[in-house]
Amino acid sequence: MDYETPQFYRVMQYAARADRDVVDMVSGSPDWDPPAALRDGLRAYADADPEAFQYPPSAGIRPLRKAIARRRDVPVESVIVTNGAGEANHLAMACGLAQYSGEEILLVDPVYPYYAGRANFLDAETTYVTAGPTGELNPEAVRAAASEDTAVVVVNSPNNPTGAVYDAATMRELVDVAESVDALLVSDEVYDHFDYSGRFSSALAVDSPNRVVTDAYSKTMAITGFRVGYTIIEDEALREAARTRHMLGTVTGSRPAQYAVAHALAATTPEYYAASRRRVRERIDRFTDGLDDIGAAYTDPDGGFYVMAQLPDVGGDFEAVYELIDEAGVAGMPGAASGRASARGSGSRCVPTGSGRRSTDCGRTWGEFDRKLRVQEGAGRTTEYGVRQSHDARSVSGTGRRQCRRRVADTDGIHDDADDGRTVGTDIRRDSARSRRQTRRVPRALGLITNGRSR
Repeated sequence: MDYETPQFYRVMQYAARADRDVVDMVSGSPDWDPPAALRDGLRAYADADPEAFQYPPSAGIRPLRKAIARRRDVPVESVIVTNGAGEANHLAMACGLAQYSGEEILLVDPVYPYYAGRANFLDAETTYVTAGPTGELNPEAVRAAASEDTAVVVVNSPNNPTGAVYDAATMRELVDVAESVDALLVSDEVYDHFDYSGRFSSALAVDSPNRVVTDAYSKTMAITGFRVGYTIIEDEALREAARTRHMLGTVTGSRPAQYAVAHALAATTPEYYAASRRRVRERIDRFTDGLDDIGAAYTDPDGGFYVMAQLPDVGGDFEAVYELIDEAGVAGMPGAASGRASARGSGSRCVPTGSGRRSTDCGRTWGEFDRKLRVQEGAGRTTEYGVRQSHDARSVSGTGRRQCRRRVADTDGIHDDADDGRTVGTDIRRDSARSRRQTRRVPRALGLITNGRSR
C-alpha cells in the first residue's frame, strides 16, 4: 500500500469530481452540536482585551492544561496542547524514534492510515502485527514482533478502524512489551469517550516512563476544525524534546480555540458526552441492521466511530470504491487503505457514526442509499461507509444521508510561545522504508474492514 499519498484525499478528490451528489461516508466529522458552553466561551473571547489575541504559551494555555491534568490525574507539567491528535501522534512518534535506540515503528494491521503515513514520512522501518478477526490485539503477538530494533509501538483504543477496545490487562501487557525492548508505547485514545463496552483502560493507568498518551477534543466535543489535542509525556527528557519540536514546527496552537475548550470543560456536564456516545451507538446499530439486510459481513465495534464491512462479492481496493461512487453515489474507504490484511479480506471501512455536514443541494436519504446498496448486492463492490447525523427521524445511519458531495478545505493554525485476550496469530509484516518496502507476504488474518476517520 502506498502510504506516501494521503488515502482519504484520494477518495474525496475522486468524489468531488463526480457528476452526481455523493454520500460521504469517508470522513469522521461529527454533525451534532458542540457543548453550549463552548459557544459561550467563543463569545466571551471575542470581547477580550487585545493582549488575549496574541501568542498563547507554546505548551498551551494554563487553564486548559490544568483541566486536562485534573481529568487525567497527571501533573500539569506533563501536558502539551497540540494541533489536534495528529500533531500529538507525530510528536510522540518522532521523539520516540529520536530518543530510543531502535529504528522501527510497530503498528497494528488493520492500521489507521495516518500512522503508516507518518512512519513513512519519518523514514522509519515499519513492522505490522495482524489483529484478530474482530480487531482484538494479542499482546503476545506484539511481544513476538518487538525487538531491539523497535523504537516505537503505536496502539489506538478504541480503535480506528476495527472498533476494538483494549482492556486494562491488555494495556499493562503492551506497556510491558515496550519496557522489555526499551521502546516507547504511544497510546492514541482520541475515542476514549466512545467506549460502548465499558472495558476501556488508558495507558496512563500503568506507571511507566515508556508510555505516552495522545488525545483530542475533535470528536469528544464535535469540533474537528478547532484542532485542539494534547499529549501527556511524564518523562522529562522526552517531554522537552516534544516541546522543542512543537515550538519549531507550529510555534503554538489557536488561543481562542483553547480558551473555548477550557471554558467548555469547566461548564459541560457528563450528560453531554453520554448523549454523544448514545447517538453514535444508535447510528452504528441502525447501520449494521442495514448491513444485515443485504447480507454483508461486518465487525460490531466496541468503541469508536467505525464499522468494518464486507459487502457480498465486493473488492477491498480503490477501484471498487471508485465504482461505488460512480454507480451508487456512495464514497467509502477501501480496506486496502488500512493494510494488507484488510485488502485481502475484500473489506472496506464504514463510518456509520458521526461525520459530516451536507451541501445545500443534498437531497439523498438513507432510504436511497439502502436501495442503492441492495441494487449493488453481488456487483462486486466493497466500501467503507460513514454515518452522519440526520435530523430526519426516518434516517437510518445519521451521517450518510445528510452528506452529499463535500469540499475539503485546509485551515491554518496559530502560533504560540513558551510557558512555564484472545489468542491471535503472530503474522508479522516488516517493511523497510529505506529499501522501498521490500515486503514479506503473510497469511490473511482479518477479512473484515471498517470505516476511517480524519482527526
